[in-house]
Amino acid sequence: MANINRVTITGNLTRDPELRALPSGTEVCQLGVAVNGRRKNPQTGQWEEEPNFFDVTVFGAQGQNCAQYLSKGRPVAIDGRLRWSSWEDKNGGGKRSKVDIVAQTVQFLGGRDDAPGGGGGQGGQAFTGSDVPADTSDFGDPVGAPAGGGADDDIPF
Repeated sequence: MANINRVTITGNLTRDPELRALPSGTEVCQLGVAVNGRRKNPQTGQWEEEPNFFDVTVFGAQGQNCAQYLSKGRPVAIDGRLRWSSWEDKNGGGKRSKVDIVAQTVQFLGGRDDAPGGGGGQGGQAFTGSDVPADTSDFGDPVGAPAGGGADDDIPF
């Protein structure tokens, strides 16, 4: 059985993209992405937003496009794989490691003016949706909703 290394996230850029070239000539773009999650606070019982931050690497022409068209605050969807790396700390602090995302596809969400301060699209607001479904268990049935499907049973198709 083969292992699968795949990750998909949607979030907002935490900084402007940084484009550089490798010695081979391949261009590499570095992105920082914040992804909101939700968790229930055990003390208050309230749902709270909890940000997660990811470093994303984009290679080649797709990296060039990211550097050209994206900016801090812009919402993006990223599909890729996780990459683990380790190194010795320069200050003698021991071995360090991190996990980042190597993007296979980057989808630009919203319009060009959707970044904060952009002045267009959604009023300059960044995408703040969560990938965790809302807990709706305490909503119950809607008031006045008929049991057994109601009016949908009359539709002939």
